[in-house]
Amino acid sequence: MLGTTLDPRAFLDRMAQELARIDPREVQALSDAVYDCYQRDHFVFVIGNGGSGSNASHFCEDVGKQCVTRADYEDESKKRVRILSLTDNTPYILAWGNDEGFDRVFVEQLKNLASPGDLLVAISGSGNSPNVLRAVDWANRHGLNTFGCTGFGGGKLRQLAKQSLHVALDDMGIVETLHLAAFHWVVDDLHRRIGLNDRPRPA
Repeated sequence: MLGTTLDPRAFLDRMAQELARIDPREVQALSDAVYDCYQRDHFVFVIGNGGSGSNASHFCEDVGKQCVTRADYEDESKKRVRILSLTDNTPYILAWGNDEGFDRVFVEQLKNLASPGDLLVAISGSGNSPNVLRAVDWANRHGLNTFGCTGFGGGKLRQLAKQSLHVALDDMGIVETLHLAAFHWVVDDLHRRIGLNDRPRPA
């Protein structure tokens, strides 16, 4: 926890340094993966635990809402992004966690909902959350695309997921913050491509 040893200025400076180290190609790849699902009318599922679970909910809400402009609200023909955070059905998660084990809370939802060609975005700072890894392994074996968002050394998730967005830092709070910063760019990019009908970026 870098904030235990750094004052606010030093902490924010370190945050900026780590943000600049993120590979922009990985951020672009996440946007492209979601956009590909949108074009093919497939679902995007997002999972994570703790702060990463909160990021999963936040990312899902932003993509689902911000890719629709006000002019589209009453347009029944406007196609929308089909996205769902599997962190948000609390009774379902508690039932599986209590009855069968917490490692099943995401994979069992995928078994109900997912189809080949869908996308699973799996967020885990450590890259070693058993319930996340189990879901990604199942998704890989059943024809889904998988995208892992990791920190620290990447853990098993960075190797297991087909694509990844990695923050190489051993501080969970900053990892989660930088994931969310990257997600916000992805949301903006998808808004441009979907909500604004693929308007070109200014030169």
